[in-house]
Amino acid sequence: MTMTTKQELLRAALKRYLGADKHTKTKILDELAANTGMHRKAVLRALKREQMRDPLRPSRKRGPKTRYGPAVTAALEELWEMSGMLCAERLKPIIPDYLEPLMRDGMWRHTPATTRLLRHMSMGTMKDRIAGFKKARHPRGKSTTKPSQLKEIIPIRRGPWNNPAPGFGEIDTVVHCGSTLLGNMAYTVNYTDITTTWAECTAQLNKGQQRTLESIKTIWERLPWTLLGLDPDTGSEFINWHCKAWCDVEGIALTRSRPNHKNDNAHIEQKNYTVVRKVLGYTRIETAAAITLMNELYAGPWRLFVNFFQPTMKCVAKKRVGSRYIRTYDIPQTPYQRALADERISDEVKAELTALKEVLNPLVLRKEIDTLVSKIFNIARRG
Repeated sequence: MTMTTKQELLRAALKRYLGADKHTKTKILDELAANTGMHRKAVLRALKREQMRDPLRPSRKRGPKTRYGPAVTAALEELWEMSGMLCAERLKPIIPDYLEPLMRDGMWRHTPATTRLLRHMSMGTMKDRIAGFKKARHPRGKSTTKPSQLKEIIPIRRGPWNNPAPGFGEIDTVVHCGSTLLGNMAYTVNYTDITTTWAECTAQLNKGQQRTLESIKTIWERLPWTLLGLDPDTGSEFINWHCKAWCDVEGIALTRSRPNHKNDNAHIEQKNYTVVRKVLGYTRIETAAAITLMNELYAGPWRLFVNFFQPTMKCVAKKRVGSRYIRTYDIPQTPYQRALADERISDEVKAELTALKEVLNPLVLRKEIDTLVSKIFNIARRG
């Protein structure tokens, strides 16, 4: 029996108890003691407390005092929205990286006490608070992958990646078609580095082979280190003579996944949502002006925000227990942090990335992202 049920029984019996004679009171006490499992003396004390209780005065909340009040919750929600609605497991380790530039630039409006409590909030408390925040929901997208006839001469990569050197990554296209695949529309060419999880994107109109190759060249030039390998699906925009010839000239290993096996490209399939869909959704984009703004977004604030302020978690072990899999993940780190920790990346590249990180502010980047996304959506609505 819960404490609430016991209190309801005591309140229901109080009026009858106060108006009864001594013999009847004894029976009422015996009845309450049997029903609630309380001692007779405890029942007497509880009835006395109920008799003296002021019905107009709110009852005192039981349990420990609330440590993280509304101010701390508001500060957490501000960081959560700024981070792109990360889960608590990914948000908690990155909080110092958000607070430092915000406090440096005078853009953090919360008190030192609130900031101190936010830094010390436990993972469990943070998960409970974030569960109460409103999240945006997106519909499912469409697939436009069409197998290429050239796939017989492109080798299939089998098995998991075994910590390859930075520069080996998966690549895919994401269509911005809205509810129909008819006509020309924008595509995002999305690349992710396997070891560092570094992400690069470019936008283009349709997914012609030449246009896709130009997008790959843009990613190749923008990547902080040398591009060593590409692993797309069997789509004809990647598996063609233009792309193969260019990869052969530049010494880039070109492999592919098995047809109809999305898990072969699990890294990029996950990034298609977190890097592309989460910012641009499923709206149809089909104009040159909107694609220009998309490339401005991808080359500027979104690229910096994703790689310097969005931590990722990598699965390091998977064990089957009965009918379930128990997965173990590493400590959440941003692509920038993973790049600094990799000994195969040169000190010159690390110095350039560190110098860039020191002048970045996540709130400024977030505002620039929201401005560009708003312009893209306005153009898309006008058609």
